Amino acid sequence: MTESGLLVPVAESASLRNTVTYAVERALDRADEDGSSASIHFVYPLRERVSYGGQAGREDAARSLLDRVASWAEEDAGDADLAIETALIGTHEYLSTPGDYADILVRYAEQEGLTHAVFDPRFDPVPSTPLLPSLEAEVRRAGLDIDEAPVSAEQQDSQLVQRGTLTQFFALFVASYGFYLLLAGSFAPFELATGAISASVVAVSLWRVSLTSSVAPLRTLQRLARFLIYVPFLLWEVIKANVDIAYIVLHPDLPIDPEMVEFDAAVWSALPVTTLANSITLTPGTLTVDVARSHLVVHSLTGAARDELFEGTLERAVRFVFYGRAAARIPSPIERREAEEEEE
Repeated sequence: MTESGLLVPVAESASLRNTVTYAVERALDRADEDGSSASIHFVYPLRERVSYGGQAGREDAARSLLDRVASWAEEDAGDADLAIETALIGTHEYLSTPGDYADILVRYAEQEGLTHAVFDPRFDPVPSTPLLPSLEAEVRRAGLDIDEAPVSAEQQDSQLVQRGTLTQFFALFVASYGFYLLLAGSFAPFELATGAISASVVAVSLWRVSLTSSVAPLRTLQRLARFLIYVPFLLWEVIKANVDIAYIVLHPDLPIDPEMVEFDAAVWSALPVTTLANSITLTPGTLTVDVARSHLVVHSLTGAARDELFEGTLERAVRFVFYGRAAARIPSPIERREAEEEEE
């Protein structure tokens, strides 16, 4: 009897459980239509990364997810004859684009004789790449048939409109007014009047949307003062990185060593994390690919760029801006890793 198998790439998502149910139903239906035995191959693309959290921990988490998915599939199949296989793929390969992921998925499918795949609609191993072809498009182009599981997941979304205070209202008014005058480049009466009107409209419309935490005027002024120090520091880091990249580009051997790296940054709220992620992206040689809370995934072009990243130069500077001088003395990512190893 021939085998009618499905390839199902998996990762943590809110709709994964429903996708497994759909994949089991689809595999059994295909087997009935073809008169073949049913099988599902759940695969977890685990790209190779330089991680100061440890590759072993990521592999354990991935295998745990595959075991959980296999248990769900067995539960959904009941007494039906369904073969279930699980595998980690791409563990020793450099994966960056949807095309890279499509290559390893299609390669696995060819090795196992699979021609059909089911995708979780929320499966997205390459976030923040809207200009690149989607992973599904790349897999289809390689000749593999794809079904997207028609599933949805309930989400507990936070309210868009928050409770606001007068302090937040005036803070947004002042910021909007100052920005308007900066763009106008004039303090003429007309500009002052239209700026006040525009800032009022912005503050009335967005004061309970744009600001999600209370505003302490003194603390805000201190942060702005430290930010004015941070800007030239960041520009200097950008200039140094530009020189390094220019050297690499002009070097006959083009000595690059691209790697995807990840680490937990010692910053603890949305704005500091966003500032750090954007600062890393602005610095040539590094690009922030994904952010989850304070966990950053960064593409680094050279070993020197990775060393600079893990030495925590930008991280310390961002902590100085938002938390003050004492926070700047918190150990860097590599120092935190060495301390964890000593404790173990």
